[in-house]
Amino acid sequence: MSRLKEMILQLIKGISDAILRFPLSVINLFCSAILICYMISLHREPPLIIQKLVFAFVVGAILGMTAQFAAERFAKLAQKRLMIYGLSALLTTGYLLILWPAPEISPEIGIRTFVAVFALICAVLWFPAFKEKTDFNIVALIHFKSVFTSVLYSGVLSAGIAAIIATVNILLFHVTNDAYPYMMTIIWVLFAPIYYLSLLPRFNVKDNEGLEAIHSAGSYPRFLQILVSYIAIPLVAVYTLVLFAYFIKILVTLHWPSGQLGPMVLIYSAAGLLIFVLSSLLENRFAILYRMIFPKVLIPIVIMQMISVGIRLRAYGVTESRYYVALFGIFSIATGLLLSIKPVSKNHYIALFAAGFAVFSVIPPMDAFTVSRNSQIGRVEKILQSEGIFSNGKLTPKAGVPEQSKIEITSILSYLEGRSSLKYIKWLPEDFHMYRDMKKTIGFEPVYGATDGELVNRYFSANADMQKPLIISDYDISVQVFSNRYQNGPETGPVRFTLKGTDYILTVKRLTDQEVRISITNSAGTELIGTGLYDFVKTLPDNGILPKESIPSDKMTLDIAQSGYKLRVILQNVNITLGTGSEAGADYSAMVLFGVPGS
Repeated sequence: MSRLKEMILQLIKGISDAILRFPLSVINLFCSAILICYMISLHREPPLIIQKLVFAFVVGAILGMTAQFAAERFAKLAQKRLMIYGLSALLTTGYLLILWPAPEISPEIGIRTFVAVFALICAVLWFPAFKEKTDFNIVALIHFKSVFTSVLYSGVLSAGIAAIIATVNILLFHVTNDAYPYMMTIIWVLFAPIYYLSLLPRFNVKDNEGLEAIHSAGSYPRFLQILVSYIAIPLVAVYTLVLFAYFIKILVTLHWPSGQLGPMVLIYSAAGLLIFVLSSLLENRFAILYRMIFPKVLIPIVIMQMISVGIRLRAYGVTESRYYVALFGIFSIATGLLLSIKPVSKNHYIALFAAGFAVFSVIPPMDAFTVSRNSQIGRVEKILQSEGIFSNGKLTPKAGVPEQSKIEITSILSYLEGRSSLKYIKWLPEDFHMYRDMKKTIGFEPVYGATDGELVNRYFSANADMQKPLIISDYDISVQVFSNRYQNGPETGPVRFTLKGTDYILTVKRLTDQEVRISITNSAGTELIGTGLYDFVKTLPDNGILPKESIPSDKMTLDIAQSGYKLRVILQNVNITLGTGSEAGADYSAMVLFGVPGS
């Protein structure tokens, strides 16, 4: 019992010390938690300003931690701690002012924020090791252990409290479902990062107590030694052999991969560098061999990946993902060269290089977004010129364009529109909108499909305008039906009903991923009338049915007559994947009208 009490008191003391040591970070985390709880309470999309404030407070928390480590490392800054805190708060306010006019939290904002946070974390790792005042490998190990411990404790705490809430809800009284996200917010936004901060010692100290704290925090756990030396390193070695075998296959077949190589090598490089740093404090044979071999094998692997990326860049232009894959490849080659000639005591250059590359990727005009935007604008201009649509800065709408060109033009414009980048295209109208204006401006409606390689699928979706009244005379009954290709279990029905003393059964049966048959049978099971749907719906894209707005119901109606029986299928919603790929198929929602002879 005394041991438990001691642990709780130590935990409270550690968190209290962290609050006093990192006041800016704790204040920002506390504000973030309050806003996230408020967002949970709304039960709807939160106001944009709240989302922007959450982003700003998260960045402020990382800035606060960076400011504290900078003040602890540099004596001159330590004497001006309040000024450093003020600068950090000013930068947080500046970030919020940058976000303020944004109409939405776009992918660009998310990526820029993530990259900036990543650069700040690299700075946090690098500051204590500047001029080798503290071993970078020990700093990295302490941060790794602290993150691991914090996540483990927070995970156990989350599971335990969730179980308690569920038990109270079942056995005692009703507990609102909001209790779970509130609890997760408090644990993962407040407790986890503050506890992580509490585990970090003060680096660059000279007193015995401080040195003892660093030594204790930087001790290498036995389980981590086993994990790194005898599990992680052999796994990386096997993965390396697989990649080399794949490269030999490429050289033999002269067939380069179509995109999957980049992410695999990126993950391999990131994991390999992390293990390299963690193994730098170990002196067993596996660790020594790994440090000797990995940097040298990393270079040719990344070079092969860069060749693959270059092929795709030449074929499809630059996008943010390809930009970062290529940039990380350059970083990996530079780091591999450095680690091949420098001792492990110079590993702090990894964090310095990573921060430098991250900052480079968000500073115009060579940032990921400007380069990607200009690349895709140039690419679509080239395609439009080759098809005779764009010349001398002006557009001439043209409908007779090959299908593949239509798909590529649609894909590029959709990519640019999704990133609010159409405004940078001078030859487009200022208020251009793809779904509304593409046919008038370019000459054809948007056409979707696979662009990276062979044309496989084409996607189409349409909704009937069900707000207008439907004429249902000459029919005796109406039934709402649906069919989803991914649904487990039976389709809608069978629906049994009686008309004029006769029993009938309406059946909806999916025959393939594409085809669904609707039929009416009598009580003996004899089909009286029926129809498939796919032959009708696959003609909708070719008959001028546009997916940009609700379609008049008469254009989405299929009528069948047989032996005096009448069947009308009014398609309310259709989603089709045309083609021969594994995703090809159709989903339906419809109103079925049925009339018997004499109606």
